[in-house]
Amino acid sequence: MKKLLFDLFPIIVFFIAYKIGDANTEATRTLMASLGLPLLGSAGEKPGIYLATLVAIVASVGQIAWVKLRGHKADTMMWVSLGIIVLFGGATLWLHDESFIKWKPTVLYWIFAAIIFGSAILGRNVIKSLMKEQMELPDAAWGRLNASWGGFFTFMGVANLIVAFNFSTDTWVDFKLFGSLGLMLLFVIGQSMMLTRYLDKETLNKEEKQ
Repeated sequence: MKKLLFDLFPIIVFFIAYKIGDANTEATRTLMASLGLPLLGSAGEKPGIYLATLVAIVASVGQIAWVKLRGHKADTMMWVSLGIIVLFGGATLWLHDESFIKWKPTVLYWIFAAIIFGSAILGRNVIKSLMKEQMELPDAAWGRLNASWGGFFTFMGVANLIVAFNFSTDTWVDFKLFGSLGLMLLFVIGQSMMLTRYLDKETLNKEEKQ
């Protein structure tokens, strides 16, 4: 549970900062201006999205700093996520265009998908490499599991764009936290049900050998 909350920390603080900033627009404008990031004050501008973006960047940097301070090594995807939030978040703050931060989840999802499918083309199963210590499956099942995760990340990237650019920013922020987690949960449950038959067979085979 702690690991999950740690991984979700930037998303959670993004959501909280957005809600606070959106509810206190003038205070948010003043704060951003004091930090050298004045907002345009144009009609329909959502100050909360800029505060949330800044907070998410700081949170992502803080994540890696915390890992380093504890003497651990930050994994590759943590660095990738930091690079993307700095790039797209920085563009949002610099250009006063929230569309950049809305693209960020999609880019990250599609990078995951590209790694999974690209590795498969080269004969490497990423999901098997990550999970082989936790379970034993036939190669066909590992292949389906790998393809399923690649397809899921591809779908999530598309879903994010649909919500980001066809609905309000408020709706997108809610989807970014609750919608994404809900879809992930449903997907994991579905995968677990699919894997049950393989795991049951593996358990039965082990019992017969004993």
